Amino acid sequence: MHAVERTWVPGWPCAVGQTLAVLRHGPADPTVRYGAGVFWRGLRTPEGTATLRLEVRAKDGEVTATAWGHGADWVVAAVPAMLGAEDDPAGFPADRHARVAELARRFPNLRLPRTGLVMESLVPAVIEQRVAGTEAFAGYRRLVHFFGERAPGPGEGLRLWVAPNPEVLVRIPSWDWLRLGIDPARSRAVVGAARVASSLERAARVPTAEADRRLRSLPGIGVWTSAEVRVRSHGDADAVSFGDYNVARDVGWALTGRDGVDDDGLAELLEPFRPHRYRVQRLVELAGLRRPRRGARMPRRTHLPV
Repeated sequence: MHAVERTWVPGWPCAVGQTLAVLRHGPADPTVRYGAGVFWRGLRTPEGTATLRLEVRAKDGEVTATAWGHGADWVVAAVPAMLGAEDDPAGFPADRHARVAELARRFPNLRLPRTGLVMESLVPAVIEQRVAGTEAFAGYRRLVHFFGERAPGPGEGLRLWVAPNPEVLVRIPSWDWLRLGIDPARSRAVVGAARVASSLERAARVPTAEADRRLRSLPGIGVWTSAEVRVRSHGDADAVSFGDYNVARDVGWALTGRDGVDDDGLAELLEPFRPHRYRVQRLVELAGLRRPRRGARMPRRTHLPV
């Protein structure tokens, strides 16, 4: 199979793994492989499926992108944006909080990816709604294995997968969703989005506020899910994960030393950093700052026929 290759030199020390980590949904995401300094992805682009290989040459930061499949040209052209070339952290007011300023110094090369793909992030985000991470990641993994397809070219030999297309998603019967461990509320939201997938993909080209409006007009898509999508599809530096089980408490603890911060408290803490509020959230995540876990964790449900 013909390969398309591109060499690109970022204007900053590009940490490929760090930047693309948010595109990985769980440690066993079948659409991603990473090791020995090489990052592989299986994608569904507007022009078809693709396998993407990314490698950074340490001595000069040169990024080599190689892709196979019908979507190869599209994804190779999208690599700079995917690695954060369209993200501008210059106006980030990190000095408004001592801990944020410290984190910004620890991770000076943080960039946010912009994939230009909406459904790629929307489907796993919906599956991750209101459930423990292990349950969500397992459900997404089963969905890809049962209804997706092998990535083209060398992706097949790597057992790399591409997530199912919208036409497949709308045909999955209700009982198969249950076997995947995905309850009716979440499966209905996925199917509803898949029915208007073409319109949603066009939202990748509109401003973030309009993309938020379009996403949240769909049943089952709220503030949290829209933010999770926009961070990835648009590189939205202001898309905070309000409504998350852990984010408010973890960011609140990192910035104040207090546990129990809720969404209202998080909004107040992050307001001085607008329009870079998500950048604060991401810095806290990268630093691994989590409040002490003393209470019960979100339980994994056992009533679905997985």
